[in-house]
Amino acid sequence: MPAKRNSLTLSVQYPDPRLKEIIPRSKLRRWVQAALFAPAELAIRFVDAEEGQMLNRDYRGKDYATNVLTFAYTEDEDSEVTQADIILCTDVLQREATEQGKPLEAHAAHLVVHGVLHAQGYDHEDEDEAAEMEGLEVDILEKLGFANPYAVH
Repeated sequence: MPAKRNSLTLSVQYPDPRLKEIIPRSKLRRWVQAALFAPAELAIRFVDAEEGQMLNRDYRGKDYATNVLTFAYTEDEDSEVTQADIILCTDVLQREATEQGKPLEAHAAHLVVHGVLHAQGYDHEDEDEAAEMEGLEVDILEKLGFANPYAVH
C-alpha cells in the first residue's frame, strides 16, 4: 500500500462531458494518488461508447466498448515514472453501475483504481494475479471510503 504521496502529473479529458460535474478532476486525482506506488504521468479520458468500441477494437481486437482501457507506456520495470492513458467509457460505466446496484461514483473510483494498477504492471490473467490485484483494489477503495466492489449484495 502506498505510504507516501508520489508525484503525479495528471491530465483529464472529457470529450464525453456527461460525468464532468459528477466526477471532477479533483476526485480523480485523489483516487489515482491512492493507487500509486511510484511517480506517474497519467491521462484519464472519458469517452462515449462509439470511441470506446473503436479503441477496444483497434488496440485489443475486441469489437465492443469496455468499461476501462489502460494503455501503459512504461516498458521498463526499472523506470522511475509510470506513464499511461486510462480510458473510461461513460456509457459502460453508467450501465454497469445501474446493473450492479452501485453508486456511479463508487464504480468510477473502482475503475480508476483498476486502471492505475494496470498502468503499474498489475494484471489479472491468472488466479494468483487476479487475487493480488483485487486485494489491492479492495484495500485502496476502503481507504477512500468505498465498499468492496467484489462483494455480492
